[in-house]
Amino acid sequence: VQLQASGGGTVEPGGSLRLSCAASGGTFRDYHMGWFRQTPGTEREFVAAVARSGSGGATFYADSVKGRFTISRDNSKKMLYLEMNSLRPEDTAVYYCSTSKTALSGIRVPDYYYSWGRGTLVTVSS
Repeated sequence: VQLQASGGGTVEPGGSLRLSCAASGGTFRDYHMGWFRQTPGTEREFVAAVARSGSGGATFYADSVKGRFTISRDNSKKMLYLEMNSLRPEDTAVYYCSTSKTALSGIRVPDYYYSWGRGTLVTVSS
């Protein structure tokens, strides 16, 4: 599966952005899909994930974004989305989408993901 994230940009604190991830190749609906983020000098951090249809399409969030971010997927379009509201300066990072077929217990773990696409930069600053 090849992935391409888009939708990043610069926004003021409290603002909103919607990230998109386009997938090609593979059977999109058979993969869990996740969003991760990374800042220079740090490890890649889990943001949100949505399970494959066969696992009920459940959603998972990092505590730091719960209630502010919403992950969704459109299997017919092979698209993944991340709606980000009430953005904070600490949300500034490069955001990546990725795929996984791990057990749900591992859905937050970056090591269980593959097919990392090029990320999109989100900057939250006044």
